Amino acid sequence: MRVTWEQVFGWRLARQFVASPTASSVPELVGRLCGVQAQVTSAAETAVALRSTAPEDGAVVSALSNRTLIKTWAMRGTLHAMTPAGAAAVLPLIASARTWEKPSWQRTFGATPAEVATLTEAVGGILGDAELTREELVEALLADKAFHKLGKELRSGWGTLLKPLAWQGAICHGPARGNKVTFTSPARLIPDWPGPAEPDVAAPAAITAYLGAYGPATPETFDAWLSRNSLRKTTVRGWFAELGDALTPVEVEGRTGYVLTEHADELAATEPATSVHLLGPFDQYVLGPGTGDTELLPKAHRALVSRTAGWIAPIVVVDGRIAGTWELEGDEVVVSMFDGAPLPKKLDAATDRVSRAAGLASVRARAA
Repeated sequence: MRVTWEQVFGWRLARQFVASPTASSVPELVGRLCGVQAQVTSAAETAVALRSTAPEDGAVVSALSNRTLIKTWAMRGTLHAMTPAGAAAVLPLIASARTWEKPSWQRTFGATPAEVATLTEAVGGILGDAELTREELVEALLADKAFHKLGKELRSGWGTLLKPLAWQGAICHGPARGNKVTFTSPARLIPDWPGPAEPDVAAPAAITAYLGAYGPATPETFDAWLSRNSLRKTTVRGWFAELGDALTPVEVEGRTGYVLTEHADELAATEPATSVHLLGPFDQYVLGPGTGDTELLPKAHRALVSRTAGWIAPIVVVDGRIAGTWELEGDEVVVSMFDGAPLPKKLDAATDRVSRAAGLASVRARAA
């Protein structure tokens, strides 16, 4: 099966509710995207609002509060808001990479695999029936002298020592206490939380969900999204192979990947269309395939999107490709097109969606 990149981008825009916003619930929308990055809460809210027919202020926070979403460290070690089923599918795969056992990780963060195992057990016990702030959790841990040497890293807002615990299902974010983050265990937070599954059991759900939004894709692209390619290539390829006839190979202008067989006819029938969309910071449209995908984002412009300190800029998407960035300044969308290109036509509909998502009466676009 052969398709063009224009067909692929058109299909992804539709699957990800970019081409047409959806009336689906927030969990259904977030589930389709395999989670929304939530290092910055407002970015997660923007991703959902721009894809909703009736955006609601604080929709993601509300879903986290009613426990239809869970917030935890997931793909690439970053915080995501996910459905419980989505988290249960990807966390065992990320954990199976055992990144905390690598010498480089141990040198950087000062914890041995044995200490991480002890920490996982201790945190699981403490949070089994509690919701604690970071300060309260650290205080409870430091009551044991065995954890004194880890105090600095435990207090770090980056949560590096807590990430392996999250991947193993021992910790996640709990309800906010004022402006403070709390932590608890997924089993306490989520009714019917299934607990960690074996990676081979969890892999089919994770791969099919990913391909349902970001296909066609290779095992390597999936692992880059999942763990920054920390897993063994043979393992990930084996997971894909196990899906057998559920996957269809697709050639896209010389590049081969896989799409779900149930979506193959739909992809083949997709007609390229002219379109302009404005998507927010850390948007899944670019994070799914990755900023290194030069068909989506030209290499010469990558630094304009993937900026210092891990910031991913809001993007202008023209005919499925990233063609610029934008910022909201008051009631103006300030657009910076790559290579000084003029503002695209059909921008008004995109700015209207931004105004609805931001809860503004109207916004207008201007060139930077």
